[in-house]
Amino acid sequence: MYAAPSLTTLVLVITDGRGRLRPRAGVELALLALLYVGYSAARLLADGDVSRAVANAYELLHLESLLHLDVERSANHLLTGVPGLALVASYWYSALHYLVTPAVLVWVYRRHALGYRRVRNALVLATATGLAGFVLLPMAPPRMLPGYVDVLATTSGSGWWGSDASAPKGLGGLTNELAAMPSLHVGWALWVAWVVFLCTRNPWLRVAATFYAAGTTLVVVGTANHYVLDAVAGAVVVAVAVVVTRPRVGRGSAPRQPARRQPSAAASSAPRSGRHPVPSAR
Repeated sequence: MYAAPSLTTLVLVITDGRGRLRPRAGVELALLALLYVGYSAARLLADGDVSRAVANAYELLHLESLLHLDVERSANHLLTGVPGLALVASYWYSALHYLVTPAVLVWVYRRHALGYRRVRNALVLATATGLAGFVLLPMAPPRMLPGYVDVLATTSGSGWWGSDASAPKGLGGLTNELAAMPSLHVGWALWVAWVVFLCTRNPWLRVAATFYAAGTTLVVVGTANHYVLDAVAGAVVVAVAVVVTRPRVGRGSAPRQPARRQPSAAASSAPRSGRHPVPSAR
């Protein structure tokens, strides 16, 4: 039988084994910078074969039609019919994932140190998995197909982005427009919601996190940057990362306690005075 893990065991599992609840800030900044460089590099290394990416997109749309999930065109036309909402969606798509994600990570680092390593590892793992998807499965977004309106391109006069995804004007060559599968916009937004629910019971923060995740999903589809199944894939990537980074505290990880030796029947019946019994004379 395994003994319940002690508080010391729990702390050592959550920390780095030396009792530090937080890793060094400089190391974390370097790690996040490396993650961003990897994110950018993987997008650039992805296959640039547009014809293949378009073919993959049509196959995905066919699958969505079989599942009755092909709502991208309707959502896109609804959004473009309200110019003010289209502009808000463009700012949302091009800015919030770069602002909210690191802000939540810093919040956990400063206010919820016990959970920091797990949420950071989940983010890194989900992002790395998404980058592998960009490289292995190039996917043209809906805006590159006939019948869709590129919302960010139509609103670029009111923002810093150009007609190349959400890249700043003049830097379109530094982004990969065929990186639609999975949607890391949705994945990161769901990561934010998970972290908030994990770290706080504040109802307002939980409502805001839920709204952010749901709003991001609607934005990426309505702006014609992702398909519904891209969003589903982004959610799956994060769900897998959450499960993989779950602390392994319990059966098999708790230290065994040494078993106590039970006294034998003969020993238990012996007198406790420390003297050996003297045989009687016959």
